[in-house]
Amino acid sequence: MGLNKQQLTAKVAADTGLTKVDAEKAIKAAVGAISSELSGGGSVTLIGFGTFSIMNRKARSGKNPRTGASIKIPAKKVPKFKPGKALREMVASPAKKVAKKK
Repeated sequence: MGLNKQQLTAKVAADTGLTKVDAEKAIKAAVGAISSELSGGGSVTLIGFGTFSIMNRKARSGKNPRTGASIKIPAKKVPKFKPGKALREMVASPAKKVAKKK
């Protein structure tokens, strides 16, 4: 189960006391700032959450799944997210609790 943008906006509004309109503006501004920094080749680090950065993917060869023909896949830059320690521990924590109950 995940959150879509509308649900995230409602949660942020409820948690902060902002209106949904203001929460949506804040989310758009944060996503826009991260996107802008990444498009310029930079990175964004949010302590405890993680780091958004750009990774250079090398050129490689692959196969067309329909024809089986060999194709060249060009090098490109792709966005990357590396979770911070606090986020990794928070995500891992519920799994450990469930395993202990069994």
